[in-house]
Amino acid sequence: MINKIAPTVADALQDIQNGATIMIGGFGTAGIPNELIDGLIAQGARDLTVVNNNAGNGDTGLAALLKAGRVRKIICSFPRQADSQVFDALYRSGQLELELVPQGNLAERIRAAGAGIGAFFTPTGFGTEMAKGKETREINGRQYVLEHSIHGDAALIKAESGDRWGNLTYRMAARNFGPVMATACKKTVATVHEIVELGELNPEHIVTPGIFVHQIVKVDRQITQAGGFKKAA
Repeated sequence: MINKIAPTVADALQDIQNGATIMIGGFGTAGIPNELIDGLIAQGARDLTVVNNNAGNGDTGLAALLKAGRVRKIICSFPRQADSQVFDALYRSGQLELELVPQGNLAERIRAAGAGIGAFFTPTGFGTEMAKGKETREINGRQYVLEHSIHGDAALIKAESGDRWGNLTYRMAARNFGPVMATACKKTVATVHEIVELGELNPEHIVTPGIFVHQIVKVDRQITQAGGFKKAA
């Protein structure tokens, strides 16, 4: 019987190795799998390459993973913001390597990995520092840059609902990078707030089919100090 439900976050993350490339879903603070990030910190894997849209907020989530000294390199499109002090300090001191990727290119490089495409030409970045050392080509009178797909060892994503086969639905903006990351990695672990019986998810609403998901973990919704549910995805 196929059952991808893991009893705990620790069980789901136990086989992540040092030096792994980890894709972490999220866009700003929407859809960040905080429980999985905390679990990765507790698990102890080091020398990681992290692929994410940004480089962490404040001192929690991805920023906490960086602060713990577990990340060697980050590949992202938006590393700096008002509360990116952890990234700033590590990068300026030479303790963290950065590969800056335009957001559309980042999404497409991940999607290409999942689609079995080794590389593709894009006009984005041509003539800038991000094109240095890369192959370029003129196509129909326009200049393009060759970008290679990004593959991962594990994707950590946040979903809304799932079943024991690993089929996933998402809540609003929490969807963001999760679906493409799930296709581009050897292993995908997703948190869900609800586990339903097989057949309860409308097939038209399933965004990530279970074939791309290896384990799901049920987590509670975070509660605000006022006692209500957080409005953010």
